[in-house]
Amino acid sequence: MSSLSLRRTSLQNHKGLLQVVLAWIEARRTRIALSHLDARLLDDIGITPDTARSEAGRSFWS
Repeated sequence: MSSLSLRRTSLQNHKGLLQVVLAWIEARRTRIALSHLDARLLDDIGITPDTARSEAGRSFWS
């Protein structure tokens, strides 16, 4: 394998890792936002307060 091929493969692996990390950050951000909604807003989106608490308490990678 040429060094150019190795660099491309390495770059693709880093892009994949970056996408995973960005997805984790987005999941955590949305769970924090969910934890700040009151019962009326949760009802508007069809989520119970118990479900919201459960979701907000999940780890960012799950």
